[in-house]
Amino acid sequence: MRASLIQIAVDPDESIESRRARVAGLVRAERGGADLVVLPELWPMGAFAYEDFAAESEPLHGPTHEGMAAAARDAEVWLHAGSFVEAAGGALYNTSLVFSPAGELVASYRKIHRFGFDKGEAVMMAAGEDLVTAALPGLTLGLATCYDLRFPELFRGLVDAGAQAFVVPAGWPARRRAHWTLLAQARAVENQAYVLACDTAGTHAGVEQAGHSIVVDPWGEVLAEAGPDEEILRVVLDPAKVGTTREQFPALKDRVLGVAPPVQGA
Repeated sequence: MRASLIQIAVDPDESIESRRARVAGLVRAERGGADLVVLPELWPMGAFAYEDFAAESEPLHGPTHEGMAAAARDAEVWLHAGSFVEAAGGALYNTSLVFSPAGELVASYRKIHRFGFDKGEAVMMAAGEDLVTAALPGLTLGLATCYDLRFPELFRGLVDAGAQAFVVPAGWPARRRAHWTLLAQARAVENQAYVLACDTAGTHAGVEQAGHSIVVDPWGEVLAEAGPDEEILRVVLDPAKVGTTREQFPALKDRVLGVAPPVQGA
């Protein structure tokens, strides 16, 4: 499986409409070269542009959905369209969308762990509740977003739901770049799964982004890593490697905590 991670630079001087059109063009340009394309978190306005969240929010089937569905269909790729600010039921959510090569919405995930420590996203957005996977041909994706990367129990739950790879769009800041790389590798090693972590580049709302999108294999080896600027990271995944790794080093079978105990007397 060929995967392309598009590390988008969020420029405050570029309008959201212009960026939406530009990103759609970048997705379309991957036609014939990728099976799966991944975008970052909140790329329409930037993950730290809190003051814009309410004004730029959209319904689930709004302009970001429409534009990315068309781009996936034109490129004939599976598209994890990163995330946008969804308005639903009087609340805001940090919502990710996954489209099929036919442009159909096959999964949506509302970010469970909100960042901000009682400010910003943590108070402006409602929390998602559901673990979400998306079944691609030969590979099941587990969906997570940015700050979720710090919570290993989420990823364990996704493994139990059948995930073989985790897709993690992010707006991770440069000042914590070391954590970004470390946690991406940790989630891959402990779950024996691929991690495709796609960050933003540039500076928005005064916060410099880390960039350095990264793809890690089930053994924890870094297959590819981007630099700090806008870039397309391309890598080939072998879905069979997940099963091989789990068979050759069956650590997941030795789990004790967090595993439902056998029913007594059964």
